[in-house]
Amino acid sequence: MVTLSKTGVYLMNGREVVADTEENRARLAGLQPEQARQGTMAYRILEAHNTSSNMDKLKIKFDAMTSHDITYVGIVQTARASGLEKFPIPYVLTNCHNSLCAVGGTINEDDHMFGLSAAKKYGGIYVPAHQAVIHSYMREMMSACGRMILGSDSHTRYGALGTMAVGEGGPELVKQLLGKTYDINRPEVIAVYLTGKPDPRVGPQDVALAIIGEVFKNGYVKNKVMEFVGDGIANLNVDYRCGIDVMTTETTCLSSIWATDSAVQDYFEIHGRPDAYREMRPADVAYYDGLITVDLSTVEPMIAMPFHPSNTYTIRELNANLGDILREVERVGAQQLDAPNIDFKLTDKIVDGRLKVDQGIIAGCAGGTFDNLCDAADILSGRSIGSDEFAMSVYPGSQPIYLELVRNGSIAKFMEAGAAVKTAFCGPCFGAGDVPANGALSIRHTTRNFPSREGSKPGNNQIASVALMDARSIAATAVNGGFLTPATDLDVSFGKPAYHFDRAIYQNRVHDSYAHGNPMLDLKFGPNIADWPAMSALTDDLILKVVSEIHDPVTTTDELIPSGETSSYRSNPLKLAEFALSRKDPAYVGRAKEVQKAEHARLAGQDPKATLPELAEAVALFETVKPVDALRTGVGSVIFAVKPGDGSAREQAASCQKVLGGWANIANEYATKRYRSNLINWGMLPLLIEEGALPFQNLDYIFLPGIRRAVEEKADTITAYAAHGGELVPFPLTLGQLTDDERRIILAGCLINFYRDNK
Repeated sequence: MVTLSKTGVYLMNGREVVADTEENRARLAGLQPEQARQGTMAYRILEAHNTSSNMDKLKIKFDAMTSHDITYVGIVQTARASGLEKFPIPYVLTNCHNSLCAVGGTINEDDHMFGLSAAKKYGGIYVPAHQAVIHSYMREMMSACGRMILGSDSHTRYGALGTMAVGEGGPELVKQLLGKTYDINRPEVIAVYLTGKPDPRVGPQDVALAIIGEVFKNGYVKNKVMEFVGDGIANLNVDYRCGIDVMTTETTCLSSIWATDSAVQDYFEIHGRPDAYREMRPADVAYYDGLITVDLSTVEPMIAMPFHPSNTYTIRELNANLGDILREVERVGAQQLDAPNIDFKLTDKIVDGRLKVDQGIIAGCAGGTFDNLCDAADILSGRSIGSDEFAMSVYPGSQPIYLELVRNGSIAKFMEAGAAVKTAFCGPCFGAGDVPANGALSIRHTTRNFPSREGSKPGNNQIASVALMDARSIAATAVNGGFLTPATDLDVSFGKPAYHFDRAIYQNRVHDSYAHGNPMLDLKFGPNIADWPAMSALTDDLILKVVSEIHDPVTTTDELIPSGETSSYRSNPLKLAEFALSRKDPAYVGRAKEVQKAEHARLAGQDPKATLPELAEAVALFETVKPVDALRTGVGSVIFAVKPGDGSAREQAASCQKVLGGWANIANEYATKRYRSNLINWGMLPLLIEEGALPFQNLDYIFLPGIRRAVEEKADTITAYAAHGGELVPFPLTLGQLTDDERRIILAGCLINFYRDNK
């Protein structure tokens, strides 16, 4: 289904793939890769948005931005503390994450009113709850060929509509609000060559999971741009393309872009924005740093088993080897959960030799598209999901989609079959909607299936599981009594009704003050909306206590700060921090707070050892290296994780550590650029240590003498010292590549300090 090249390739006339060999370079009259790289669509879009004179060191300004109600309060608060006067570009604030969280009384709606007041004051676009999920609205109303959009949600992807979009942590949006730039090295570009035509019963999630399964573990596209080309694109409608595109986030790529055609032109015409279209394709000769070839005609219905979108199998393969695969998923899953009190079981779902699931969900930016829901409705038409344990819900991605489904009869098909139809909401993607019973297995056409993404709480002895599937196979399973069924097992014809976009829905409800903000208006603060606490500049030296040690191959942002009901506290940094690592290491918060007491004592001019007596023994060891000035040596916490930061763009995965006194992470590798950027923007050191035996363990102290000078002078290696087993153990750390501004942010202590001090 999917193959990967081992070398870079030239793409000739958008069709012919030529491997990068000396022989072929000679055939191309000595054309070198660097010259041909300029022929990619990605290069030309980046060049058009780069404000520096150096295409290797990009300084990007975006055309528009977007945030949802888990992130926008913190972003506006950070920007306001840094000198925000107005939103300089269109900034869309959607309300699709907190709209159903029934925790915290008025908290969620207080956040929404804050967002509306911010749109009025600074000149923004406010989309009320239940109108649209963030990415559906951005596709419908803000995408345009050749445009770049930045979002504070990791699934910010509109490449199928010719828009390069990037999901980042909130501080990167703050920089844009303050007129600054997004600074990155020019990313490599990987071609995704689509050929063939998929079976009508195979959907975009099947194609996406096939790709993710091949490229996630080997990092083939990590922090790179995926550029979709090939004659297979013409065999996919635009919703189908968007369904594949939004899932590219799960490959850990930086962004995506697709060649555009008349289907995209029709999309913009339907949505009343014909000027947003222009044809986009690679130059006659374009060079790519790698090639993913996807034969769409060979893609089968897929399933991603718990607990990651890359844990993929064909449904045929799973059904044929059910016991063996489920036992392996149980084994690996139990290790990932690291919760001895949880009996993680899937083999108990085997009934008469078949896998019986408990729930089916089609929702959000990935599943809730018009095409997906029409096809699922056709499968369900005239049938029933039954009256037993199996339940099904569908969430159209926006009110315009919902209305059209009502008009063409699809909603009636769902309801008659027994499926619940709900409004636009992202909850099923992060564990805040349709939470199944303990021990249940939910199949979902959503974006992720990390632990607790279905709403269970392993720390409270509750566990349920999510497997990702395409809407068509979910519907096929639903009409088959909950027994796992690929849609290709059914004989079904799809009506494929035309889509008609009703713009009046947004005209009647969306508040648009772009370029017309009123600075005299006040922001509306609910009692839970709090300012960021004061944060200190980086000290000359640092003493860090290791307060959590995580050896999972990958640590997700959900494990660093849980999603779900904690969303209600996103606007209160201190309250939210209480949930940090709560489902991975429940002792973390208490340990970090104990260390933070010593730092608070230092800042008050007191000896931190008096507050934290255990520190004295470590200091005695460290003073054999360098005298420890109690008032000029910061004291804080640090976590070690093998590869932290996969998943969400939520800055709170880093900021909660900072609020609790965290000064750094130590890792073998960072899973995503966005998590590493979040650490930096909150003034935390993104330290790297080579893979192998650690010179420290949990609860040890680490000394970083001269750390401020090392950051200032761009030291290649930092010599750290661990107080381990009563002995001093030196070991090397690195910071990786940092821009000058990133160094200044770390030195200042956080982004807020940096901009406040440099107004």
